[in-house]
Amino acid sequence: MIKPSRLGHATFETPDLDKALAYYTDVNGLVLASRDKDRAYLASKTGLLTLAFEKGGEENLRRISFEVSPKADFADMAKKLAADGIKSEVRSDPVPGIGKVLAFDDPKGTTIELFQEWSYLGAHHQVLGAGPLKLGHIAYVVPDPQAIADFYCRVLGFRVSDWIEDFFVFLRCNPDHHSLNFIRGAKPKMHHIAFEMKDFAHIQHACELLALRKIPINWGPVRHGPGHNVAIYHRNFDDQNVEFYIELDQMKNEELGYFDPRPWHHDTPQRPKVWDRKIAPALWGPLPMADFRRDHE
Repeated sequence: MIKPSRLGHATFETPDLDKALAYYTDVNGLVLASRDKDRAYLASKTGLLTLAFEKGGEENLRRISFEVSPKADFADMAKKLAADGIKSEVRSDPVPGIGKVLAFDDPKGTTIELFQEWSYLGAHHQVLGAGPLKLGHIAYVVPDPQAIADFYCRVLGFRVSDWIEDFFVFLRCNPDHHSLNFIRGAKPKMHHIAFEMKDFAHIQHACELLALRKIPINWGPVRHGPGHNVAIYHRNFDDQNVEFYIELDQMKNEELGYFDPRPWHHDTPQRPKVWDRKIAPALWGPLPMADFRRDHE
């Protein structure tokens, strides 16, 4: 089984590259690492490649990358994928800080890129916007969350962290409670993209920044049930929900099977479970506004 250890970067299409970059550098607080006419690459202030953008007809998630062990063999991984009926290929596209990748498509058509070799794109960058620490997770609307969860667990060794009833699944590939999550909806599309912040003061700073830029917060501050993260949400230039979060649950030891104990846990110990939709969205804080919900209703 292939076992990714870290969410790397996500690649999006956007109809207006300049406006997308303006949001992610001036508001979100990423660093422009490289750009040509139709492509751009953004890093976190710690120097991790975080997002890539390609000019296209409409907003769309094209690719997601995951780091695998330096001991992993691309030929062996390709054979494992082929045994599952999945066609893959090795690519050496010029992506800043990333070596060759093994690429294949998931059932909804998003390309997965597995990489081993990478380097920091600078370090200790001074940023203008909120300045997240890393890309935390990506959520997507799909017709059948169970089927897509089965694919990621079977092919890539993800583990289920939680469900909200039978319509929203949270998947982990490392100690973070989730790196991917999928919610049921008729039309496949992005649900939200999430970035980890340092602490609540960092979240508060982001709230002030969004207010100054006249960008509405459409949910939060709130503490969720699954993952127990404190979060706020808003929409970016491409009309995608963006989450800033802190205090995401950690599964420090898979054999023990419970999340690192926290004072706000209602279950002790806190184990993966199926949550009731009435309490899962908010242990405290407001419920999501209509502007947040419109992508999946």
